[in-house]
Amino acid sequence: MSAEKLVRLGVLVPSSNTALEPLTSAILSTLNNVSAHFSRFEVTEISLSEQALSQFDNSKIIEAAKLLQHAHVDVIGWSGTSSGWLGLEADDRLCKRIEEATGVKATTSVIGLCNILQEVMKDGDSKARFGLVTPYLDEVQKKVVETFGKAGYEVVAESHLNGKVNVEFADITEEELDEQVAEVVEKMEDEPVRIVSTFCTNLRAAQRASYWENKYPGLIVADTVATVIWDMLRIAGLDITNLRGWGSIFSKSPTKAES
Repeated sequence: MSAEKLVRLGVLVPSSNTALEPLTSAILSTLNNVSAHFSRFEVTEISLSEQALSQFDNSKIIEAAKLLQHAHVDVIGWSGTSSGWLGLEADDRLCKRIEEATGVKATTSVIGLCNILQEVMKDGDSKARFGLVTPYLDEVQKKVVETFGKAGYEVVAESHLNGKVNVEFADITEEELDEQVAEVVEKMEDEPVRIVSTFCTNLRAAQRASYWENKYPGLIVADTVATVIWDMLRIAGLDITNLRGWGSIFSKSPTKAES
């Protein structure tokens, strides 16, 4: 019998993020043949200032991706949500450049989120509608809502904390997140399908997905640390159902990526 193929996932990390690495490793810990490997680039502030936007210059991210290539990773994922305010097409351009520079397939948290929204909605409403929980500034939240709207995704309820210092987002407590999710879910009570995204990879929220789904029957939580993992595993063609304890997005294997 041949040995099980080892799959290496390369994950791009904002330099000030302290939540996504332990969460990513914890989520993947039940998959014995999968490992995560991380590379950082500078990100300290989330705002719409010129300096803050320049942090997401693709050239810096490409250099971090090239370091992951040294580890012979099978897929590269940008575990970040910057295309929420830069425009969803920014992630498409980034993935194309990563693939050109490294020869490795790439995805992002936001691409994964959009793919999940499409999977959930493909048999129902043609327009994906969801709730949004973030720590972001008013101006950033407004931009994120506009970005998704332009792409055909409607944010029907939202909650944000008006913060901009990225490293501080990891200090937001589960109790605070519980309150935000409760606020958004209440606003969505008439929605036929309730999907809520905790939209920031420095929120310690992924471990809370099953709790929220159990508390609010029918709720689907799409945390952005989890969505990039979901999409990387989809690209790798792996079964994800062993991860269903991390939320219902992992309850069935998604449509496989085209080779």
